[in-house]
Amino acid sequence: MENAKPRKCSNVWPVIGTILLIGILTALLFLCIFAFYIKTCIIPTTKLDLSDYALNQTSTIYYEDSEGNWKELTTLHGQENRIWVDYDKIPQYMEKALVSIEDKRFYRHNGVDWYRTAGAFVNMFVGMKNTFGGSTITQQLIKNLTQQDDITVQRKLLEIFQAIEFEKEHDKKEIIEWYLNTVYFGEGCYGVQTAAQTYFGKDVSKLSLAECAAIVGITNLPTYYDPFYSVENNKARQEDVLACMYDQGYISKKEYEEAVAEELDFVRGENSPSASSVRSYYTETVISDVIKDLAAEKGISELAAQTLVYNAGYEIYCCLDKNIQAKVDKIYEDLDALPKATNGTSSQLQSGIVIMDQYTGKIVALSGGTGKKTINFGLNRATKTTRPPGSSIKPIAVYGPAVEYGLISPSTLVLDADGSHIKLQGVKTDWFPKNSPPEYDGIMTIKAALRDSKNTVSVQIMDKLTPAASLDFLRNRLGIESLIDSDADYAALALGQPHYGITVREMAQAYCALANDGTFTKARTYTMVKDRSGNIVLDNRPQTQQAFSTETARTMTYMLNYAATYGTGHESRLSNMPVAGKTGTTSDNKDRWFCGYTPYYTCAVWTGYDTPEKMRFIGNPATQIWQKIMEDIHKDLKYKEFKMSTGGAATGIFGSRSELEEQKLTEAERQKKAEEEAKKKAEEEAKKNGEEGTNNGQLPEASDAPVFTAAPEAA
Repeated sequence: MENAKPRKCSNVWPVIGTILLIGILTALLFLCIFAFYIKTCIIPTTKLDLSDYALNQTSTIYYEDSEGNWKELTTLHGQENRIWVDYDKIPQYMEKALVSIEDKRFYRHNGVDWYRTAGAFVNMFVGMKNTFGGSTITQQLIKNLTQQDDITVQRKLLEIFQAIEFEKEHDKKEIIEWYLNTVYFGEGCYGVQTAAQTYFGKDVSKLSLAECAAIVGITNLPTYYDPFYSVENNKARQEDVLACMYDQGYISKKEYEEAVAEELDFVRGENSPSASSVRSYYTETVISDVIKDLAAEKGISELAAQTLVYNAGYEIYCCLDKNIQAKVDKIYEDLDALPKATNGTSSQLQSGIVIMDQYTGKIVALSGGTGKKTINFGLNRATKTTRPPGSSIKPIAVYGPAVEYGLISPSTLVLDADGSHIKLQGVKTDWFPKNSPPEYDGIMTIKAALRDSKNTVSVQIMDKLTPAASLDFLRNRLGIESLIDSDADYAALALGQPHYGITVREMAQAYCALANDGTFTKARTYTMVKDRSGNIVLDNRPQTQQAFSTETARTMTYMLNYAATYGTGHESRLSNMPVAGKTGTTSDNKDRWFCGYTPYYTCAVWTGYDTPEKMRFIGNPATQIWQKIMEDIHKDLKYKEFKMSTGGAATGIFGSRSELEEQKLTEAERQKKAEEEAKKKAEEEAKKNGEEGTNNGQLPEASDAPVFTAAPEAA
C-alpha cells in the first residue's frame, strides 16, 4: 500500500482560526478602549447650554467704591456686526434654502447625519484627506458657538456627541434661529438680518425667494460668494441652492424658474456698527482675563468666550480702585508730568505700571502706556509686552532664593572684583560680567552688594544657586510664565537679560511675595463673574502659596529697604512711608525699571521706548514715576513700619575674610607677597642656623655674672 500524502489544508485552518481570533480580540480591545475614551474624555464635555451663548445681552463691569458699594464702571457690547432676529421673522424660504443646500436630512436626523459622517471618515482614512466635511446644521451651529474648528478626530468625535446631546434639549426651530443669527455671511455680517441690510438694504422679513437663496449661498465660502466680490460667483451658487430646493420639493417649478430669472439688486446698505468709546487699559485687562479664564472653565475657544463676555449679559466684578487709578492717570496721561530725556530724542517715553494689594492679589490700578489712549486693545505695556528687567530681577531670581535655601545672609562676605580674581564653576568659558559702572569695592557684605547692584556678586550667588534652580523658583513659586527653558542662564537670570523678557504684571506679582511675608498671591483684576440670572460663572478667589519663608521675606525686605534708602533706588523714598525695592537697567540703558513696595502696596514700573534706544535721563525715570505716584497714594495713609529681619549669621559660602583677602590679590601682588614671604623665611632660616653654630663649640659671649676665684694658700 502506498503511503497517503499529507493534507496541507488540515494545517491551514487552525492558523486562519488563530488569526481571526486574534483579530476579533484586538477589535474588542480597541472597542473597549474607544468606549472608555468616549466616556471619560468626550461625554463630559458635550453639554452645551444655549443660555450661555445669548448674543443680545449687554454685559457690565462693576467696581467697588470707597464705601463698599458696587457701581457700574462700563458696559460691554458685541463687537460683531449682528442684529438678532427671531424665528418667526425669518422667511420660510430662508430656512428651506439653508436646509436644502447644507443638510437635506435635517428634519429627520438627531443631530448627526450618519450617511455623510461615514462618508467623511472614509474620505479621511481611504482618501487620506483631513477635510472631514459631513457636518449637519446642528454641528455647524455648535462649531460657530464654541469656535472649536481644529481639524482632528477628537474634535470631530466631540462635535458628533455634542450634536446628539444638543438636539435632546433644543428643537429644530431653535437650531435654525440660532444658526441663522450666528453664521458669517461676509462683509463683516453675522446673522441674516445684517446680511439682508448689507446686501439688499432691507429687513430680512422682506426678502424674496431669490434673495434668500443668494444670501444662504454665501455661507459656504463667504469671500468667494460675496456678491460685492463677484456677482457671477454668487449667481451660480444661488442657482445651485434653488435647484436643491426644487429637487427636494420645497418650491414648485414655477417658483424655481421665477427666482432664477429674477434680477438681483445688490445695494450696500447702511449697516456699520457704531464706534465704541475707547476703553481704559484696566478695562481691557479685565476683559482679557475673563475671556481667558472663561475659555478654560467652559472648555471653549477664547474666541467663543469673547462672544459670551460681550453678549451674554454677564456681571463682572473687578478689583479697580478708582482713586488710585486716577492718581496713575494723572501722571501717565500728562506728558509734561513725565521725566524728560536729556539727549533731545524725538521718541516718546513709554511706560507700563501695575499697582497691587500684596495681601489680596488685587491689581488696583495699571496703565499700559503714556499719553492719551486712542485705540482699543492696542499695545498694553503693563500686561502684554515683555521687556528685560535688568537688575530688578535680582531679588526674586538670585538673592531671595539664595536666602531661602540658606546659601547667603545679609552679613555674608563676598569679593567684588573682576574676572581675573573669580572663576565661576558653572561656566566653562572665562565669561564674567562687569559692574555698571565698572568699579570694584573688594570684600563686602551681601547687603551692600544688593544696595550697589553688583553684577559680579549676583553671578557668584547664581553660581552657588544654579540657573536651573533659579528658573524653577521663578516659574513654580512666583508665577512667571514669560521665561523659556533657555533662560536658565547666568546672563538671563543673574543680570536680568532673558530671551523675551518679563511683563510688568509678572514683576509686580512676584515682588508681592516679598511684601507679604513670603506668601505669593496670583494677580487678579476681577473677583467674580455672574450670569444674568445671578449664577456664579467664575469665582476668582485668591490663589496663594508660600513662595518664601517668613524669615526670608523679612530678610529681603531688610536688604531692599536699605537699597531703596541708601543705594541705587534712593529716588524712590517717600516722605511718610518706608520703601523696599530695586532698580533695573538693561544693556545700553534701553530699559529702566523700579519694582518696590510699602507696607500697603506693591508697584512695578518699566520705562523705555517702543523701538528700543539708549535712554539718557538724569536719574532713573522709572523710579521717579514710581515715587510720584506712590507719594500721592500714601500721603493720607497711616504710617506703618516694615517687619524686617537682619538674617542671622554669615554663611561663609564664599570663604573667610582671610581667604577672600587672598583671592582679592592681583597676580603681581600675589607674586610680590610670595617673594616677601620667601625672603622673610630665608632670614628666619639664617638666624636659626647661626644659633645652632654657637652651640657646637664656639666661645660663649661675655657675661655680666660675677666671677669667683680661690684664695692663695698660706706660705
